Amino acid sequence: MNLINHQLKIYALAVMGSGIFMACAQTRKVTHSKTNAAQSKSGKIIPSQLKWSERMLLSEINRFPEAWMLDYNKNPKWSYPTAIVLEGAERLYQKTGNKEYYNYITQFGDTMVKEDGTIVSYDLTKYNIDMLNCGNVLIYLYQQEKREKYLKALQTLRSQIDGQPRTSEGGFWHKKIYPNQMWLDGLYMGEPFYANYTHEFSKGADAEKAYDDIINQFALIQKHLLDKKTGLLYHAWDESREQAWADKETGLSPNFWSRAMGWYGMAMVDVLDYLPQNHPGRAQLISYLKSYTDAVIKVQDKETGLWYQVLDKGGEKGNYLEATGSSMFVYTIIKSVNKGYLPKSYKAYAKKGYDGIINNLITVDENGLVSLNKCCAVAGLGGTPYRSGSYEYYINEEIRSNDPKGTGPFILASLEFEK
Repeated sequence: MNLINHQLKIYALAVMGSGIFMACAQTRKVTHSKTNAAQSKSGKIIPSQLKWSERMLLSEINRFPEAWMLDYNKNPKWSYPTAIVLEGAERLYQKTGNKEYYNYITQFGDTMVKEDGTIVSYDLTKYNIDMLNCGNVLIYLYQQEKREKYLKALQTLRSQIDGQPRTSEGGFWHKKIYPNQMWLDGLYMGEPFYANYTHEFSKGADAEKAYDDIINQFALIQKHLLDKKTGLLYHAWDESREQAWADKETGLSPNFWSRAMGWYGMAMVDVLDYLPQNHPGRAQLISYLKSYTDAVIKVQDKETGLWYQVLDKGGEKGNYLEATGSSMFVYTIIKSVNKGYLPKSYKAYAKKGYDGIINNLITVDENGLVSLNKCCAVAGLGGTPYRSGSYEYYINEEIRSNDPKGTGPFILASLEFEK
């Protein structure tokens, strides 16, 4: 035993010397490599007695030792999926006190934000709303560490909102290169950060104006992208009707994509964390959330509790039960129930979906590493090569395991169930 302890101390000191970890060698909760050593007796890297939230986060840390590697990045990249997994790390650190989780977050900030506040790989002039989501990580780090570089970076991201091109009614374009288009994805990419920043840094009339602007984004989505027959929302809308994927009368894309709907649900339930209790937009968002959830439940697979890649075409050839959208729906519904936005009876639908993920989409290897399978890697509209938004397009995009757009929501959903 003394020999093992001695080896562990030597290893911890060597790791600390490399600058990767910040805790002292005597601390028991210092590194994710520690987990490997401590579990060597059982032969498991990730102990099965932990809750699913920790098992998945530790698996992600094992697969992607630096958080910027999430989403399979080869070089440091400012990338929206990272923020979802790091939100899980933040909540798990608050819950467990395990410094390993905090280090995973702060290493990301250290790498991605230079001392002058410049963000690695970020280009403000592209006005890509996807780039705002990771700002939530910097708000957390600034709250914890009060480092000036994070404040400068946050102010840069906030300035993007002021310059973001808009539709005639004030809706954010998804990207500068996608003119006149609102995508469901963009509501999650932009609005929780916008609301979080406003809650943290804005006061008085400025805050009120920002909150009203945020609510208007959702109102425009409901106005233009909602299918009144099913209650589902289309992936995107082109105000100009110029895109080949856009219906010439409505401007709508042709299908209900699971993850786009998932982004929208998470956007609503997360923005409510920051919207003042007395703001009239709260009741508006909660009403949207209720009708949204009712529509989602109708297309939930009766047997597995999961959701299909193209939501309303479950029986069609090539369609499949998809992990990222399913995880997002489960998170949205269970969080809504826990917060009191939805009646407690809705928990049964979330639980059926959560059990469906674990029983059908989760695998655990001999080392205890947890994988989430059947994740759609990416889907969009337009661009080069051109993405048409057809049924065939969505079902033929790459499918992979352990996409952070699925593992992140799974961690967050697990935490809601573990409360």
